[in-house]
Amino acid sequence: MKIAYVAAILGAALPVLGVNLPLKTSSRWILDADGNRVKLRCINWAGHLEANTPEGLNKQSVDYIAGVIAAQGFNCVRLTYSIDHALNPNVPLSEAFTNAATAAGVDVNTMNSMYTQVVAKNPFAASGTNRDAYAAVIAALWNQGVMTILDNHVSKASWCCDLTDGNGWWDQGEGYIAANSRFFNTDNWLNGLESIAQWATSQPGVIGMGLRNEIRELLVQGTINGREDWYNFLTQAATRVHQANPDILILMGGTQSSTDLTHIRTEKNIDWSGWAGKHVWEWHAYSFTVTFALASGNCDLLKQAYGLFDGFVLTQGESYTAPLILSEFGFGQAGGPNQGLSDDDNAYFQCIRDYVVDNDSEWAIWALQGSYYLRQGTFDWDEQFGVLDTNWTGLRNPDLPALLEPMFQVTQGP
Repeated sequence: MKIAYVAAILGAALPVLGVNLPLKTSSRWILDADGNRVKLRCINWAGHLEANTPEGLNKQSVDYIAGVIAAQGFNCVRLTYSIDHALNPNVPLSEAFTNAATAAGVDVNTMNSMYTQVVAKNPFAASGTNRDAYAAVIAALWNQGVMTILDNHVSKASWCCDLTDGNGWWDQGEGYIAANSRFFNTDNWLNGLESIAQWATSQPGVIGMGLRNEIRELLVQGTINGREDWYNFLTQAATRVHQANPDILILMGGTQSSTDLTHIRTEKNIDWSGWAGKHVWEWHAYSFTVTFALASGNCDLLKQAYGLFDGFVLTQGESYTAPLILSEFGFGQAGGPNQGLSDDDNAYFQCIRDYVVDNDSEWAIWALQGSYYLRQGTFDWDEQFGVLDTNWTGLRNPDLPALLEPMFQVTQGP
């Protein structure tokens, strides 16, 4: 897919350079510093796996990738990282790739050859650290007018997510279960978020931070004390992030893997007075999302479920009213009879697209990466949900711009 062709399809939706930062919130809207609405149309870019480095730098330069993102019409990237990285940011990239092989128990020579490829495409990597890689990505994006949301995806750098990966629920929460919490050290998480927030003050175009990806309870976690862990720890995190960096938006998801915010309606809202004007809700929805499983196959019921569990926060005039970003949704890009989608993926996508379009809300598709350096023990893992092909040269599905086009439009505002 040629960049110019993508730009032609999405021409009117291309990001506008010079958005006046910082961003702020008012009711359900995100606004720029001049009070104009800014609709986030984002793509996820993973960096939270064992190498602690944004994926794909072995395939293309950061400038090339940023150019493709901008040409596709996205105006922001949700860039993921681990707490391992947040607390140990200055590992030379050569060591980061060696360490990744050790952590995953795979061949170190293969991993080192990937590092050599990274240097060939991105010369800064010859002497740079993994923090330098993040900074290079952020700078390249902003040079294209693309903003960045820094998302804490996991504590221990690894693939995410399930109920046994140890990254799901705070280790200081009630009902500790090692399978779901053994790596989620609460103090390290808070310190890591604060460190990233401080660093982000020097990074151009960083407009927000996601406090934690897919918080998920196992058994009695999250219910034994009525979600008090959620209120307590997220309040602490948001407070520390805002104190360290008052300019950035603070993104916060519900429980059940960022799918369930009902407790803020049925119990109490979180008190965001400490970061007023910066609060944004986030939610996730895939075809396989368990929270919405009972409505699967019936779009009308699915839309009701989306609203019941998450979308209600867009209702204006409520204590919980705030912007809402669908920060993860996605589908197979490998081919199918419906503009490249399978029948099942097409039914899911048409429904979630209609819901987002009807509400004119923010969104971030999973995911940019056509491949991973290393995922679940496999080198150069081909990401079937990847917007880019495995070589990161262009779109995996040439029909994707036409599929997404309605989501780029702005139809509502303050």
